[in-house]
Amino acid sequence: MEKLTHIDERGRPRMVDVGGKPDTHRAAVAKGSIYMKPETLKRILEGGVAKGDVLSVAQTAGILAAKQTASAIPMCHNVFITSVEMDFIPDEAASAIHIEAAASTVGKTGIEMEALHAVSIAALTIYDMCKAMDRSMRITDLRLIQKSGGSSGEYREEGRSGRVLAVNISDYKGVVKRPVEEAVFLKNQGIRGDAHCGEDPIRQVSLLANESADKMRAMGLELSEGAFAENITTQGIELKSLPIGTRLRIGETLQEVSQIGKECHHGCAIREQTGCCVMPTEGIFTVVLQGGIVRPGDEIRVV
Repeated sequence: MEKLTHIDERGRPRMVDVGGKPDTHRAAVAKGSIYMKPETLKRILEGGVAKGDVLSVAQTAGILAAKQTASAIPMCHNVFITSVEMDFIPDEAASAIHIEAAASTVGKTGIEMEALHAVSIAALTIYDMCKAMDRSMRITDLRLIQKSGGSSGEYREEGRSGRVLAVNISDYKGVVKRPVEEAVFLKNQGIRGDAHCGEDPIRQVSLLANESADKMRAMGLELSEGAFAENITTQGIELKSLPIGTRLRIGETLQEVSQIGKECHHGCAIREQTGCCVMPTEGIFTVVLQGGIVRPGDEIRVV
């Protein structure tokens, strides 16, 4: 069993001595959500809450919380914080605000607790400022998304985040999609300029993980992004395991998984050459809940 570093030989709590560790750059990202009534979210976004600008106050509270973590959590070290950034992502479809905090330091110990503390206090601040109109608000899903630096190395929430490898569109149906530098995603329609935009209310955007395409490449096929008619080629996120209804933050957009897989179209060249194809079992479709721009390199993460 791994030794508990915060307990001494007599079984009493202690603060770990980190004096012998080297100073390294360390960073952490944490996230959480607060769910509320639709009218509460509407008033927050329109600035109609009597106590003031809710998100501005919550952002200040989150930054202050990060700086005061060692005072609130007994075994945390005082950390020299080099930056704290807060992000508040309204989700009208779920009637929620998703909160994210990114913190960094150069020092001997990590900064995960500072990021987590920032998110939790920001969420509590939103609750405090809106409780008179909505006492049913729920604060959920507080978690560490990623961290870097230190002897334990990199951590990323497994299977729930990755990046956009390519964004692909086609001017006509039935042709291979081509990569573009950026694309505008339209709410409830799909990608502006793509031949399938606005055609299907359920299958607005198609996604395929590059890891799935690699299975076909291993059979000797030379495949570029868009070869499976996917609009978004991803890296690092396990798309096929996401249940229908899962919400994804992709670049500026918010999308919801609406279908897993599809039947190959008649005359699928990949199936004809190899006898199989990954799109029917590992590709997914989404609907666009919030429009915006998506570019290669953008983060994709489960909300």
